[in-house]
Amino acid sequence: MIYQLRHTTRYTYSAPVTLCHNEARMLPRELPWQRCEASQVSITPRPAVRSERSDFFGNRVMYFAIQDIHSSLEVTVRTRLETLPRPPLPGAPAGDWQDCRDILARAAERRCLQARQFRLDSPFIRCHPRLAAYAAPSFPAGRSLLDAVIDLNRRIHEEFTYDPGFTTLATPLMDVLDERRGVCQDFAHLAIGCLRSQGLAARYVSGYLETLPPPGQAKLVGADASHAWLAVFLPGWGWLELDPTNGSLPGEQHIVIGWGRDYADVPPLNGVMSGGGEHTLDVAVDVIPDDAASRRSA
Repeated sequence: MIYQLRHTTRYTYSAPVTLCHNEARMLPRELPWQRCEASQVSITPRPAVRSERSDFFGNRVMYFAIQDIHSSLEVTVRTRLETLPRPPLPGAPAGDWQDCRDILARAAERRCLQARQFRLDSPFIRCHPRLAAYAAPSFPAGRSLLDAVIDLNRRIHEEFTYDPGFTTLATPLMDVLDERRGVCQDFAHLAIGCLRSQGLAARYVSGYLETLPPPGQAKLVGADASHAWLAVFLPGWGWLELDPTNGSLPGEQHIVIGWGRDYADVPPLNGVMSGGGEHTLDVAVDVIPDDAASRRSA
């Protein structure tokens, strides 16, 4: 699929801001299944300083500083990209999920060494016996790791309710588990916590998901949204993405911006400022298929 991606974030402040320093993670990653053209970035007011770097996880980070007095900030990123099918699922693995856990813990192979950091606690996710207990029905002895993680993904989708009014960034993960409700970010954190509590490596993926309007209706501008899912490390194969919000394995409609230990590593926009008072935040995302171009590349 070929998409035109547009993400606009606007802050409006109740008092003037005299200086701000910001980092934006809104530039898509280049991946074997995701080919990106150069992004067009518009920032108002015009920043005095702007640069791009890669963070510890290889995500693209745009830094900018605004040194003029301002009462609002707007950042818009436009990117044209092509998504391709993910790699096919691995064949029947040798050994069960416990074998995979033990291989991950002791193997000196480079990918295993790099994956081990994603077994550790992170700002939003702590291993917990209750998370291990929730995951346990999906992880009986002798089951393959692939079958176990797909079953956990299915159970979260079926047993939890999508409720955008229930949680905020400050809502503890145990509250999500108790109340069986939340949003995509919560479900990704929950699945990661369950997997890490089983001794496995899992990371948080931030991106976008194309949404489709009801039949016969036009797609609304700004109707798409940021999305979150996760990936689990399968020793001997690599990282398998899972989308517990939709009970699916991500495909061409899932666009990757970046990944990290949890949301704290990949917020779309964060920073510090002097002044500003209270603020309002408006976000608009559009994932627009370029149908004609997609047909030509097929």
